[in-house]
Amino acid sequence: MQYIQLGNSDLSVSRICLGCMGFGDSTKGLHPWILDQDATDEIVQQALDAGINFFDTAISYAEGTSELYLGKALAKFAKREDIVVATKFMPRTEEERANQVSAREHIEQSLNASLDHLGMDYVDLYIYHMWDYHTPMEEIMDALDAMVKAGKTRYIGISNAYAYQIATANAYARHRNQSQFISIQGHYNLIFREEEREMNRFAKDNNIALTPYSALAAGRLSRLPGEKSARLVSDQIAQSKYDASADQDDAIIQRVSELAEKYQVSMTEVSLAWLLTKVAAPIVGATKPHHIEGAVKAVDLQLTEDDINYLEDLYTPHPLVGVMAYNN
Repeated sequence: MQYIQLGNSDLSVSRICLGCMGFGDSTKGLHPWILDQDATDEIVQQALDAGINFFDTAISYAEGTSELYLGKALAKFAKREDIVVATKFMPRTEEERANQVSAREHIEQSLNASLDHLGMDYVDLYIYHMWDYHTPMEEIMDALDAMVKAGKTRYIGISNAYAYQIATANAYARHRNQSQFISIQGHYNLIFREEEREMNRFAKDNNIALTPYSALAAGRLSRLPGEKSARLVSDQIAQSKYDASADQDDAIIQRVSELAEKYQVSMTEVSLAWLLTKVAAPIVGATKPHHIEGAVKAVDLQLTEDDINYLEDLYTPHPLVGVMAYNN
């Protein structure tokens, strides 16, 4: 495993971050393939044994049980000081706004709940899950800085935002000597490259770490077009993101397969090796042992410049999908 300093922080993280959306109570999750505690333990232990020290979850995943299961697994197999744990909070609900729950109250209550689920005194990275247009940015940044000063999180990050939103928020924090966002968790992979319009350059120029989600496009970049899996069949959220563009994406996926054959590796390794040339640490979900194996092997796969150009040159612009389609 290779490690990298995460943006403007002193966090040393593995080049692969284990995404934990697939852990939790199946009665509370969105997906039928969600893992119970025993299976979570096995995946987490395998990840740690492979050198992965970076774990990403959220209070919204399976109603907090992803955090709960992850925390229990990490307590069994890792020392707290050896791992980097990130979790996320959602915007205030309509009910909270009606009851005049402040941003500070909402964020502190959310973080306290996450810490309780995880069984931890602090998280390393607390992530603003999506932009809250009902709450002034200044109130969010003031509240997040208070959480850092209270020792409940070491750093703050953001997900599902535009570059101008992060720039504005960080400028406000910088002016007030407050904590700034050190990472951005956006939607980015070989068949969805809209982050390259502005975000990648902005992040590079400001040393903000890119830790993208959907690194394998919900499995589409790990198998040939037409091949099915339980997730491809059942994941309606992923279908809404990728099915409409399948005709233009399939040719790129075919090229992933060609390079996998060329190097005698998996398509997962090729897809992630490409992404690793662009970002700090992609978030890779895993519900089976081979998911971990492929992700870890990708770190050592070196694609040539010609390989990268071959994978990239068929891409055409895509409309925004998922959370970012509603970021307005």
